[in-house]
Amino acid sequence: MAQQNASNAILSSSRAEHHASSTAAAAQQPRTWTWLLPTNRKLRNIEFIALRNLSITSSSPARKRGKTIDDEALPQSLKSPAKLVSLREQRALGHSRSSTDLRAVVEDAVIDSDKLSVAPLRPEEDNGSPGSKKEHGRSKSALTGSPTRPLHLKPRRRSTIEWHNATPQRRQERLEDAIKERMADVFFTLHVRNAEEPVYVSETVQQTMNPTFRRVDWSACGPDITRLDQMTLRIWANDGRKAWRQLLHLNMDMSALLYIGRSLDTLDRGLPESAVLIQLGDGVYTVPSGSLEDFMPHRPPVMRQSPTTHSRTLPTSSFDALLRLSKLDDSIQDALATRNHFYNELQRMLESNQAALNEREQVQEAEDRVKTINFAKRTVEKQLEKARKQQGERRASLNARRKLIAADLSSRKESSAKVKHIRDEFPNMREEHEIKKKAITNQRRRVCEELQQCYSIQQLPGKMLSFTMCGLHLPNAEDLDSEPPETVAAAFGYIAQILQLLSFYLQRPLTYPVNPTGSTSSIFDGVSILNTNKTLSSESAERTVRTYPLFSKGVPRFRYEYAVFLLNQDIRILLESEFSLRVLDIRQTLPNLKYLLYVATAGEGDLPSRKAGGIRGLMRAPMMSRDGSADSTSSGLSGLTLASNGKLGSNRSAADRLREISGKAG
Repeated sequence: MAQQNASNAILSSSRAEHHASSTAAAAQQPRTWTWLLPTNRKLRNIEFIALRNLSITSSSPARKRGKTIDDEALPQSLKSPAKLVSLREQRALGHSRSSTDLRAVVEDAVIDSDKLSVAPLRPEEDNGSPGSKKEHGRSKSALTGSPTRPLHLKPRRRSTIEWHNATPQRRQERLEDAIKERMADVFFTLHVRNAEEPVYVSETVQQTMNPTFRRVDWSACGPDITRLDQMTLRIWANDGRKAWRQLLHLNMDMSALLYIGRSLDTLDRGLPESAVLIQLGDGVYTVPSGSLEDFMPHRPPVMRQSPTTHSRTLPTSSFDALLRLSKLDDSIQDALATRNHFYNELQRMLESNQAALNEREQVQEAEDRVKTINFAKRTVEKQLEKARKQQGERRASLNARRKLIAADLSSRKESSAKVKHIRDEFPNMREEHEIKKKAITNQRRRVCEELQQCYSIQQLPGKMLSFTMCGLHLPNAEDLDSEPPETVAAAFGYIAQILQLLSFYLQRPLTYPVNPTGSTSSIFDGVSILNTNKTLSSESAERTVRTYPLFSKGVPRFRYEYAVFLLNQDIRILLESEFSLRVLDIRQTLPNLKYLLYVATAGEGDLPSRKAGGIRGLMRAPMMSRDGSADSTSSGLSGLTLASNGKLGSNRSAADRLREISGKAG
């Protein structure tokens, strides 16, 4: 008895070790079988559906692409010893190439062999092996001049592919055309027996060749649909050129699906055109097509057992667990039946009380309509009140305008009457205007003549375009340094004084105003854009920066030169704006100024005499002056008294009077 117990213990320990080793070996192997039996596959197990290698053009069912019509299509010739041997010895065929490039590589091989034969055998390679001796013999035969066997190499030929020499743009266009032919908008529908409408309609995948649809939602379907094992799959496609059409119509049996892998990412086989892939809970399945794979058994592969292992019973669920699962399923079915019963009862009650419910809805609709009407009424009342207010405002505005129109009409009538009354006086007024205009022009001529006499501009003898003003020589703008700075500054002061007087008498403001203060005169530039590094905070600071001196001592040279340029610009602007004359050279200051005065004094007729001023000292008689005084004698002989300048018809100028005074005084 003790021996029997010991033998039983040894046997049980050996069985445990064998079971553990077999379990570890099974765990190390990758899973190649399915969890679901073919009879347990239902519609509820479908997670999503995918389509691969979409083909819009229909192919002939008798001959698939890539297959020939021969004995290979027969099931009995799927695996045969002769076929396996022939496939094992079969070699890959090369591309057909042109016969124009049949130059063999034998010549290059012969040259390479000659080089190898000439090369000496290294001592370390001569290790006594048969290979080294053979190589040594070959090299020796090459050295002795013995012939060598030519190498049988495959000749090199030119490629004859249709678009082998095509440009990259052409290749890209062909690739895009091929892709466009395969692209389409796709969706699918699932149908079951005894139901006209589809039980599920997927979303539409735009422009794809390998669509993968979303997860199938079975929440809207009852158990009478999800427990079915047969369905009809219809795939619809639209390539953009035609309307939607049915691409595939498959009547599928879930138990006949072909298992091809755990997931879509781990597929290890090629798929035919328009291959339908169905993802279940345990892996990916496909619908059998017309290829050789259809003749493979649809049952899951059985695990191979080692010849040393014996058949054993695999553990499964207990009877109590299966009984609890059955009871739980019965409870769920009862709950679903109760829900359907309550649903039907509630639907019947609603149908029986449909009239009352309709009346209640009509009452609510009427109340809503009344509220809408009241709101519209209040809105219209507000709009009416606003319109009345605007109407009153417009009436008041119209009355005010009528009054203004009446007042304007009366004033226009009065003005018209005045115009009719003084229309006869218009010719006389026009003549008076012309006379006054001519008198003003003559007075301007007289003033300019006196300015020319007061600030005499004389030409230097023997020099062209060289002038002096009041005895001060002022060179042109480019030769200002040829004269003393004091002389030049004083001459610029005289010019500034003349320009200021001319702008006053000609009623033409200077573009660049001058400030005549003798030899320290300046000119102001108020129109140019300043580019300064400092920000000007006040108006006085900006005016200081924009004021440029007409003297060169103690000031920057560029500011002095810019002031001379602005002074010449004033002379040019006066000539162009007042007399429409063009200056040839702006740098000639005194010639341009003399030209301006000459033009200003030009005109028809003699110059008018100067009228007496309002100063009483100038109107005294000669007998009231002091006796024996040279000043009294010169003032008595001047033409500034009323007795000499107030006579009508006196056409002598002030210059003539000055000459007369200077001659008598001498």
